[in-house]
Formats: sequence, structure tokens, C-alpha cells
Amino acid sequence: MRTMTSAWRGYAAALWALVYGALAAAWALGLPGFPWGLSDPDPDGALSALAGVTPRSGWWIAAFCLLAAVTALALTRGGDRRAPLWAAWPIAVTLVLVVPDSRLMMGVAYTPLLLVAPVFGWSLDGATLADAWPWPVLNQLLCVLGGLLMAAAALAYGRDRSRARWFTPERGRVAVYVAVAVPLVYCVTRWAWALGIPLGVSPRFLAEGEDGMWLAGAYLATFGAFGGVLTLGLIQRWGEVFPRWMPGLRGRRVPPLLAVVPAGFVSIIVTVAGLTYIRWTVAGRFSVAEWGAWLPECFWPIWGAALAAATVSYYLRRREEPSPA
Repeated sequence: MRTMTSAWRGYAAALWALVYGALAAAWALGLPGFPWGLSDPDPDGALSALAGVTPRSGWWIAAFCLLAAVTALALTRGGDRRAPLWAAWPIAVTLVLVVPDSRLMMGVAYTPLLLVAPVFGWSLDGATLADAWPWPVLNQLLCVLGGLLMAAAALAYGRDRSRARWFTPERGRVAVYVAVAVPLVYCVTRWAWALGIPLGVSPRFLAEGEDGMWLAGAYLATFGAFGGVLTLGLIQRWGEVFPRWMPGLRGRRVPPLLAVVPAGFVSIIVTVAGLTYIRWTVAGRFSVAEWGAWLPECFWPIWGAALAAATVSYYLRRREEPSPA
């Protein structure tokens, strides 16, 4: 029997699955609030891979959650059995990368702007946090939580069977450079549009966003570029020890999770957003002539994978550091 220290992840994942499964069954029985398909009031709901499902699909979701609960409970037990991992990882990937769409990233990106807007008197056309985080998007965040709990349980189960030798410091450094470079293509196009330069789009397309849309795009680009700068901290000294210009913290050791948690979450949301754009590209939604509007985003899964690899490498390196006296 495994110790409670490592087994709690499996119990937490099982609890999530049982609660969400009960909610799915309630949707199938007529409870309002089904977050996908025609029940999603947001026009961007068509971005979801589950846009075609109906509340009756709640029974299938409940069955999926039952399988997830059984799998999670199996991960709490010891032994040499590997079967639970074969189910655990597909469940985790489905919840983390398939269920969400690009609105999850938009909610995260616009939240800081919406929080500071009242301080400076910006109206933002009356937009609020409720607009950035409607129930269908909060539901995506909830599903990502379930996937992460399942992944944590799977990792805890297989910790003694894998040493993660692939994530060397050298590969982590390369992954950081990739994670910094890939989003810059997107940033350059959005900054150009904000300056009135039709980079990758037609002048007519550019004119359609002159009401402030491209300023919002420039904000997102700057947000991404700032994230790229922070990504460098995964291989820089200031990512391990607080720099001198931070009073009260200077010289202190940076808690690894302070970098790992946000970097890991960002790797998820940018991958999800990139997969959304790829789905739309395959569906023929975009014009080849307007490549600047969609091609940079199609590379975001590479950005997300590189950031995830860099984060794992950083975590493993920091975990091997000697504990402070």
C-alpha cells in the first residue's frame, strides 16, 4: 500500500471525477448550465472541440468520469501493475489539451488589464471579469484542474520507475530559447498592425480593426513578449535567487514552484490556443493571403511544448539543490 503522502493525488483526482461525473449526469437529466454546444452562449463556443455535443452527452461525460475515478483510485495502490498509467495519461491529456479552447488563454491574458482598468479610468467598452470568465470558460479551467490532478497521480505512481533522464540542463536551455523565439513571430505581426503596417494581411483586413482591436492585439503581444522575458529566468541566476533590486527578497532562494506553477500553466493555455487555431485552419476558416492572422498561432503548440520541457528541466535541476541550512 502506498503512503498517504503520495496517494493523496489519486484520491483528489478520484474525488474530482466523481463530483464532475455527478454534475454531468445532472446536465443529462435537465439541469441548466451545460457548458458546450448550443448551450454555450458565447459565439466563440464554436472554437471548442466539443461544440457539437448536447446536454444528452452528459451521460457519456459521466461514464468518462467514472473511468477516471476508477483509474485514479488504482493509482493510489502500490505494486508493479502499469495498467492504470495507460488509462491515466489519455484521460489527463483529454482534460488538459482537448476540452479547453483558446478562450482560456484570452481570459488569463485579459485579466490583468481588466483589474487595472478601473484604477486608470479605462472603460474597455464596459468589459468586466465576468466577460473574460463566463461559465463555459470557467468550466474549461475546472477540467484542466481535473487533468492536472490525474497527471500528478500518474507521475507519483511512476516516480520510482522513471528518472526523467531526457530533461537535462542542456536540453532545458535549448527549450527556453525555443519558447522565447516562437511567440515573437506573433508579437511582430500584432505590433505592426497597431502601427498601421499590414504585415501578413491585406490593407482591407487591417482597416477592419482600426476601432481599437489592433491595440488589444498589441497588448496581447506585449503580454506574450513579457512572458518570454520571464521564461529566461528558467536558465538565469535571477530565476534561482532573487536579484538585488528586489528589496526584502534580494539574495533569497526563489521557491521552485513560484516559477514552475505559472510556467506550467502558461504552457498548457498556449498549447490549447494553438491547437484551436490549427483546427480552424484545417476547417478552412482562414485565407492563405491573410497568413498573418493565423499562421503564427499555429506554431504555439511548439511554444507550449518547449516551455513545458524547460519547466520540467528547471524543476528537476532545482530539486537536486541542497536544502538551505
